[in-house]
Amino acid sequence: MLYSYSFSNRKRDLSDIFSTVVAEEPRFISNFKTTCDAIHRKHEWLDDQLAGRAFNGTAANGVITVNAADVSKLKNGTLLTLRDDPALFAVEQVSGTAVKVKLAAANGSSLTADSLPVDASNYIIVSTPMAEGTFNGDGDETGSAGNVDWNSTQIFRKEIVLTGTALAMDFGSSADNLLNRQTAFALADLCRDLNRVALFGRRVEAAPGVRGEAGGLYCFATGDSALSINAESATLDSYIVNDAAQMVMGEGGEPSQILCSPGQARVLSHEYRDKLQILRSDDRRGAYVAVIVNEVNGRGLTIMADPDVPDTDAWIIDPAGFGIANLKNRAITDEDATPKGFDGIRRVALGELTFEFRNIRQRVCRISNLAKSAAALQALRG
Repeated sequence: MLYSYSFSNRKRDLSDIFSTVVAEEPRFISNFKTTCDAIHRKHEWLDDQLAGRAFNGTAANGVITVNAADVSKLKNGTLLTLRDDPALFAVEQVSGTAVKVKLAAANGSSLTADSLPVDASNYIIVSTPMAEGTFNGDGDETGSAGNVDWNSTQIFRKEIVLTGTALAMDFGSSADNLLNRQTAFALADLCRDLNRVALFGRRVEAAPGVRGEAGGLYCFATGDSALSINAESATLDSYIVNDAAQMVMGEGGEPSQILCSPGQARVLSHEYRDKLQILRSDDRRGAYVAVIVNEVNGRGLTIMADPDVPDTDAWIIDPAGFGIANLKNRAITDEDATPKGFDGIRRVALGELTFEFRNIRQRVCRISNLAKSAAALQALRG
């Protein structure tokens, strides 16, 4: 080796540094936390058992007919209300998809069990009171569902090169400092690559002659049975956002983020321009509001403006199911790759990983076909 430096013959584990870079990146990728290692190129996981605390049903003569998927949410004694009405009802009997209810408390309402709306209506589960001395199985169940999903690992490689000329020029930096600086740039590039894979990647299982590719958000959260709203060229506003948030909550998710382009973030912020409260402790201002209130549950929804997100799309997200899984013993590392006689130093940052999207079709809702932000902003300005 023509040039020496303190870690010339060492392989460095960059996983901790990389995790910090990912967490600080103000893009979609920052939602992904490191999970347990993958043990195969085809990485599988069990979905969580999410049960939304609401359901739709049609009522007649004190009996509510529900979907088969919602029956498990109800037990004898479960208390529920009809959305936008205070009357409280108790489940008397569950038989197949037929749920017999009785009025438990009018709470000032004129509704009775026999006068529940016939049309499909949204019911909210209040709770299931337990008797003394309950047995296993009496309570509401939660845990891992039987659904298994998977993603493929993908290999990422970045080359770090310092020529002899760059090393020879004296700018007050040692070879170690120069390499660490270029390594930081390489990890930042890798983070941006990962952000785009996490959004647009396709899922391809590795095989002889086939490179493994990790699937992303659009791969897992679009298509049949995915939660979605077609905006039909409407402007992004709180009504669409809250409709999407309500859909996620209905499936058991806890929406806490709006993922959109910077232009759409400005469009949404325009609605709140007269409602901003400036605090003396604020030390930063931006082109858009950072947090808005979810009117469905009163919690905040953080706006993440990611320039990689298509301008006509927005996503309402519960990020609890996102994760990065490194292939075992294949987390991001860098090591010397300087060939004999090379005039300089070469190191390679290399790793293999994939993304987890647990319960993705319950935790995210896509808002598609929005009006382009430039046109929407022009109309709002006019």
